[in-house]
This record gives sequence, C-alpha cells and structure tokens, in this order.
Amino acid sequence: MYSLEDYSYDLPSQLIAQEPALTRDESRLLCVKRSTGEIAEYCFLDLPSFLNQGDVLVVNDAKVVPARLYGQKETGGQVEVLVLEHPVRPVKTGQDIRWCLVKASKRPKVGSRILFPDGLRGVVTELGADGRVQLRFEGDHTLNYVLEKRGCLPLPPYIKRDDEDRRLERDRERYQTVFCRFPGAVAAPTAGLHFTHDLFGTIQSMGADVVRITLLAGHDSFKPVRVKDIREHHLGKESYSVGRDAANSIQTAKSEGRRVIAVGTTVVRSLETVWQREGKIVAGSGATDLLIYPGFHFQVTDALITNFHLPRSSLLFLVAAFAGLDLTMRAYQRAVERRYRFYSYGDAMMIL
Repeated sequence: MYSLEDYSYDLPSQLIAQEPALTRDESRLLCVKRSTGEIAEYCFLDLPSFLNQGDVLVVNDAKVVPARLYGQKETGGQVEVLVLEHPVRPVKTGQDIRWCLVKASKRPKVGSRILFPDGLRGVVTELGADGRVQLRFEGDHTLNYVLEKRGCLPLPPYIKRDDEDRRLERDRERYQTVFCRFPGAVAAPTAGLHFTHDLFGTIQSMGADVVRITLLAGHDSFKPVRVKDIREHHLGKESYSVGRDAANSIQTAKSEGRRVIAVGTTVVRSLETVWQREGKIVAGSGATDLLIYPGFHFQVTDALITNFHLPRSSLLFLVAAFAGLDLTMRAYQRAVERRYRFYSYGDAMMIL
C-alpha cells in the first residue's frame, strides 16, 4: 500500500471533464460505504438523503486568484507566469516580491525583466527549484491590480483551453464555489463546486450545520509524485484558517458524537492538522504540509465528499487512507466503467 504503482489506474482521456455539468448539483455522485463495501450511484442532488440532523458539513471557502499572466522578455520572447504567492495584506508596488512559475523558451536570468500589460514589470531576483522564479514587481500599477484586470484563472493542465475559447468566461464563475470568500488559492476546492445555494438551504433546513474554513490550495496540488515509496513524497506548505464559530461547531459535534463531514481533501488536511497540533479543534491559522496515506488515523473526519483524482497523486493517497486502498480502487474502476467524469470539473464521490 506504500508503493506508488498501487495507485495507478487506466483512465480513457475522454472521461477527463473539460467543462462542468450544466448545473452544479446535477453532477453524478458515487456513494461508497466503508462498513459494507457497497458502491451505489446517485445524483449530487440526492446528497441530503445521506445526511442526519446534527451533522456538521465543513466546506473550504477559498477563492481562486486569476494568477496566470502573459508577458514578454525584453528581447521579445513570450512568457507565461503563474504567481504562486498571494499575501492577505496589500503590498506596495516596488516592494512586491513573490515566487512564480515561469514558462519561457529559455529560463530568465537574475536581473532580467519581464514586461506585462499596464506598465507592470517583473525583475528576476532569484532562481529556485522546479522552475520557480522570484520576481520583484514594479511599475505603474500593483500586481494585484493587473491580475484582477488581465489575469487568467490557473485552470489545471488537463483542462484544455486556448486564448479564443469561449468557455474561458464561464470558467471565471464555475471554477469557483458559490461560497468562496477569501482570495489566495491557485487551485479550486473542487468538491465544493457541486453545491448551490438552494442545496445548502435544503441541507440546513433538515438540521445539518454548514461551517466554513479556509485552506489556500497551491500549485503543489498538481505536483507529480516522483518517489516509489509514497511515504517519501513531500507537499509544499499551504495556509489554513479556522474561525472561532467553525471551531466551536466542529469540536462540539465531535464531543457529542455527531458526524463531521469534510467537503474535499483540503478540509480533511486542515482539520486533521489542527487536531494533531492541539488535540482538539480550536480557532487559529497556520500552514500545513500534512501528507495523508494509508495507515493514517483520522481523528476528525467521519465522512468525505471528494472528486475523482489523478492516478498516483497525493489526493488519491488520502482517499485510499480514508476508504481503504482496495475499496477505493474498486470504486474508481466502477466509475470508469460507468463513464463518470473525472478531475476538477468531474463528478463526485461520497465516502461514508
């Protein structure tokens, strides 16, 4: 269960969703019961039928930043830049230094400049590992201004778009959850994409509680695993925050034996990190690089709603840790056979 090859599966390329379902909550839902091994098929609209009065549903309210910019080297070559860091507090232009991923025909040198629209310039101050480049942004406008005006959402590499694709405008709405609040993520908490305000209303009317926490998912969400033993993989640190009301609701539910249902792997990693550090769920913020794989002892999560993840990915390790490797791979085989839609814009799975 620690071999990377245990997490491989064959996925026809046509099952990789290139756009979301017509309506968020009309996506499909594969229900997996850990106690019996039963796998059954539903629609996401059926989710309330799996909830009980007193359940606490925890969602991630991070907002994806339009963090991809296109510019030019001073020599004229085209450059694509993905800004990886998004501080909460505004930074003055000329003092704004951030790590980025830079795609160009040649890696830029320290001291060279990248020219962006609206008079923004990025000066290379340091070169890092894995294609990372540190840029100091300066010019007529702040980086945040230019990102908001000119930036593109950093869609995952398996969602194919070109500059003229009419779906890009729709992506601005659908690659965000309806409850997103706090900007800073460069990857969406995709399990939350299936929810609508009406569905939340139904869930709350039946006596279940919905609380929000924040984890700003970074580019490492798509980082390939390059080790044979999955325990040797390392995740980058991602910032999380748990508010006082959310912490009280979750901790009270645990102490009273009510279920805590995590909407997405980001919620799982945040809550389990807090428990590891504090022995209970308390309000606070920090950063986590928690890698969850089979053998992990879950202290907070009683049920999980998640999308279908890439083969040999850290997200799949987490799902296998929660459901068991054999049951997870059996569910994925069922999903492939039944032609479920995979990855960020795909269908969902609920593990009970």
